[in-house]
Amino acid sequence: MRIISGRFGGRRFYPPADKWPTRPTTDFSKEGLFNILQNRIDFKETVMLDLFGGTGNHGYEFISRGCTDVTYVDRHGPALRFVKSLSKELDIENEMTIVKSDVLKFIPSCLKKFDYIFAGPPYGMKELDSIPDRILKHELLKDEGLLVLEHNPNHNFDSHLHFEQSRNYGSTIFSFFRMNPKPE
Repeated sequence: MRIISGRFGGRRFYPPADKWPTRPTTDFSKEGLFNILQNRIDFKETVMLDLFGGTGNHGYEFISRGCTDVTYVDRHGPALRFVKSLSKELDIENEMTIVKSDVLKFIPSCLKKFDYIFAGPPYGMKELDSIPDRILKHELLKDEGLLVLEHNPNHNFDSHLHFEQSRNYGSTIFSFFRMNPKPE
């Protein structure tokens, strides 16, 4: 995996992913997503939440592009240890808050609001379809904020009240949600 752009642009990292219950976003789909985000987000002003954070891939990319407030949430011990180690190596410990928690328990307990939320749950998670509603119900997203949910073609959010658009990268789909969606 690599960081695409910014102060760590081009840097590769290698998580010891043997038997991890994670599915890192591919470089191809991540690059497509960030091509969209770079025209929609001021990274330096963004407060970002990375749910089901896994390797920390999205948080590193945000920090590399100038974000100074990333909250990473995952419950898998080896992933958390890897992210803590890499955040120390990159000297970004003051920019990334690492939370060990089950995401479905974290959402109702979080009191902070975010400009951008990325959720990359396991594709087979039975609660996957409820994630946007849970985030919006508990008001984690600021009024003008953006939620991006990564999922596979087995899920479709086109009729969701807060759905804005989706982008398809093979078997990876990113669905975009806003409190007040704007037409594509």
